[in-house]
Amino acid sequence: MIARYTRPEMGRIWSDQNKFQQWLEVELAASEALAERGVVPAEAARLLRAHAGFDVPRILEIEKEVRHDVIAFTTAVAETMAQAGHAEASRWLHYGLTSNDVVDTAQALVLQQASAILLRGLQGLRDVLKRRALEFEHTVQIGRTHGVHAEPITFGLKLAIWYEEAGRNLARLQAAAKDVNVGKMSGAVGAFGHIAPEVEEIICARLNLQPAAVASQVIQRDRHAHFVSVLALVTALCEKIALEVRHLQRTEVREAE
Repeated sequence: MIARYTRPEMGRIWSDQNKFQQWLEVELAASEALAERGVVPAEAARLLRAHAGFDVPRILEIEKEVRHDVIAFTTAVAETMAQAGHAEASRWLHYGLTSNDVVDTAQALVLQQASAILLRGLQGLRDVLKRRALEFEHTVQIGRTHGVHAEPITFGLKLAIWYEEAGRNLARLQAAAKDVNVGKMSGAVGAFGHIAPEVEEIICARLNLQPAAVASQVIQRDRHAHFVSVLALVTALCEKIALEVRHLQRTEVREAE
């Protein structure tokens, strides 16, 4: 992300620190769920929860050598366990998982964090548009077709149109956020070779996610494409508002200031 164009709150969500933190949350949830089933020793899961950690520069350093992000991550976490005197417990980290079980499930957690900010912002925009539409309900201006004067309207009508579109976009974004709120623990080809479907459900519940009904190596990308397309619609509304307000403030138009 480009720092000067990124709000600090959103920037923190998409940082390497938060990405790897969500990876760790998925790993720990999996270890604890497997411990409940007697697959992973309960003490190992407890020690992992208590002592597992990571250092981002160390992960990146290891990745340069091994050329695999998840191997670099699990190696770095294992090092922190060894430093805490619990190296043996680290062998149960990532047990039965494939890389995208962690990466895709953690990405869902990151998207939920980002969606919360976007939904608040869009709701805030809609609230402002409603307030201003009512404020200018009787403020007369000329309507235009193809930029040419037509029938009289009110500025409130223009704002009401934006308000309604913001409402549709809010519903779309809520649906898209729900659509990417899924995890997978079904293994390398989605065939549950090492973890049973009921364990996947337990892990996802711990993370406040829904298990993907069916998956391959990855959570299917149409979900993410839908999310991005909705973001495009939201930003198109912002562009529509910005261009109209700028136009109305032009010296030769001067209907707004």
